[in-house]
Amino acid sequence: MAAYQLVRPVLLSAETVAARSGLHPDLIRRYAALGLVESTTDRSGRLWFPPATVPALARVQRLRTGLALNYAAIGLVLDLLDRIRVLEAQVRSQQRWT
Repeated sequence: MAAYQLVRPVLLSAETVAARSGLHPDLIRRYAALGLVESTTDRSGRLWFPPATVPALARVQRLRTGLALNYAAIGLVLDLLDRIRVLEAQVRSQQRWT
């Protein structure tokens, strides 16, 4: 069975994300290049971001300014936080069945 996308996903330009987050577009592009936020590239090479990028950028900024972490450490912390979220969801799911 084939799956068809019925609507185009909502994607934001770097400039729109910058306006919504209060960060410079170049900083957003840097975070995308470092893999700290999700992005996709169109045929012309422009970066596009999902709407969830704005809160993700706030999280990156809190780690950067609040804990003075470098970019590599931020990536590691984000990966660990995502893993913790998955494990907590698994525990909650298992508790419902016991």
